[in-house]
Amino acid sequence: MGSDTVDGTRARILRATMELLAREGRRGVSTRAVSAAAGIQPQTIYRQFGDMDGLLAEAAHEGFRRYLSSKSSRPRRTDPVDDLRDGWDLHIEFGVQHPALYLLMYGAPDQSRESFVVSESTAILRGLVETLARAGRLRIDIETAVAMIHSTGVGVVISLIGSPEGDPGASDLSKSVREAILDAIVAPSSAREDATAAQDNPAIPASALRAVLIRASSPLTPGESLLLDELLTKISTSRRA
Repeated sequence: MGSDTVDGTRARILRATMELLAREGRRGVSTRAVSAAAGIQPQTIYRQFGDMDGLLAEAAHEGFRRYLSSKSSRPRRTDPVDDLRDGWDLHIEFGVQHPALYLLMYGAPDQSRESFVVSESTAILRGLVETLARAGRLRIDIETAVAMIHSTGVGVVISLIGSPEGDPGASDLSKSVREAILDAIVAPSSAREDATAAQDNPAIPASALRAVLIRASSPLTPGESLLLDELLTKISTSRRA
């Protein structure tokens, strides 16, 4: 079988799977249903994707890739806080508009193998948080901020997916949680407030310097870089009495 035929068959199976997910949810995606919708024999799925879990993982990745591609023209903000807000809103929007794909990604994660698409999503979030830190606007360490935003964002989406249509509180939930998280992790923006905040909370400049060093080339040796990163991490994760 030629590579063009293989690629065409694979694309057809993926398209059928994503259409079934959108129309019927995860329960509607069986070997028999996908085979019938794609016009192929059941064993073809296993030759192309290994098993149904492999097919579903590929469908989630493809759905997320298409969504990001459709939003790629979105202009970046000059304020890293607004950029982080937009990133939150995009994540929530994707989950609400594509509930079956989202639940594949986050609803029942395989602890033995992190989904590639979840890793990709987390990497995007980390990039936004690092930009915030480089601007001196992050009041806690990068890892904790990423974990807070990620876990609460997933929780909000799953809550919204499970909410009945017309729930009057659902539309405000995402915004309320988003602003509460930003209040917890974002440092002040004015110069005077910045100076005071940095004196009161050394985690702010420590996180900023660490974020810069992550991206920039350094004259330090690998051992020196490791030691400096360890020291900055310790400062940025410390809690003042």
